[in-house]
Amino acid sequence: MHEAQLYRQGSKEGEVICELCAHHCRIKDGHRGLCGVRENQSGVLYSLVYGWLVAEHVDPIEKKPLFHLLPGSRSYSISTVGCNFHCRHCQNFSISQPGAFRADAPPGILRSPDYVVERAVLSGCQSISYTYVEPTIFFEFAYDCSVLARKQGVKNIFVSNGYMAEKTTRKLAPILDGINIDIKAFKDDFYRQICGARLQPVLDTVRLMHELGVWVEITTLIIPGLNDGKDELTEIAEFIASIDPSMPWHVTAFHPTYKLTDRPATSLQSLQQAQEIGFSAGLKFVYAGNIPGAGGENTLCPSCRAVMIKRWGFSIEENRLLDGACPQCGEKIAGVWG
Repeated sequence: MHEAQLYRQGSKEGEVICELCAHHCRIKDGHRGLCGVRENQSGVLYSLVYGWLVAEHVDPIEKKPLFHLLPGSRSYSISTVGCNFHCRHCQNFSISQPGAFRADAPPGILRSPDYVVERAVLSGCQSISYTYVEPTIFFEFAYDCSVLARKQGVKNIFVSNGYMAEKTTRKLAPILDGINIDIKAFKDDFYRQICGARLQPVLDTVRLMHELGVWVEITTLIIPGLNDGKDELTEIAEFIASIDPSMPWHVTAFHPTYKLTDRPATSLQSLQQAQEIGFSAGLKFVYAGNIPGAGGENTLCPSCRAVMIKRWGFSIEENRLLDGACPQCGEKIAGVWG
């Protein structure tokens, strides 16, 4: 076990208040927060999963998805168990919702930050991604890895639901290079009923991460009948555009899973409609994902519409960018290219 950061004593005897994410859990002695991996023991909050990895993979950066951060590179991707959301459609529910486990015997293999960074370097990865579950819940381990990675010239990436407290965002931003944040819907009811959370903290994180200089991309999983209405998608697109029209928006296809199997898979037509909504709202880069070969994942120049990066799923077929600019008209393209 590892003492947690970002908590304080509560008003009741033995109680602590976790200040890591927007739930701000009040945790009694002997109990855990909503994430299931932070436990109060006699007034001290511990991370039960520090270094206990259940996933270690070398992934293409496009899988995160991040399309404007070192395209074609590989990212060393790690995860513990646990999550501060309880999404009914979670594709990684076996690790995000692991149920109760003994504090002295968490699932996974124990790794050190030195090990993670060394493996990232040896495997030729240009970044480490903290992913698969909400990485905020293993913040302490991610933070320590990130500090070491920076010293080795390895970039750090969060794949996040964005439900972190402001002080967490401010502590993380100086060592974070990129983040993909889910905006799962634009209705608070959706967040409460489907995820067990609220919308506003997510929007606050998107805005603050951008203000603090972290490269931000957004993903919305389009679920038929739940968040695919034109008005709602327009609201999401307009919110992103109000922060930065160059912030990429990924609209991706839902497939029935976990506790949400009463909905059909998302059609290509729905993704294409969402993509057009994004462009109409003023966004320069909108990607229709999860359907390889349909052309919705190519990066087009916002000025002359030339294809700059041609993709097939997670693979780069052609990258024509020249020093971060369109080779045809010279338009500078927002992103992290080197």
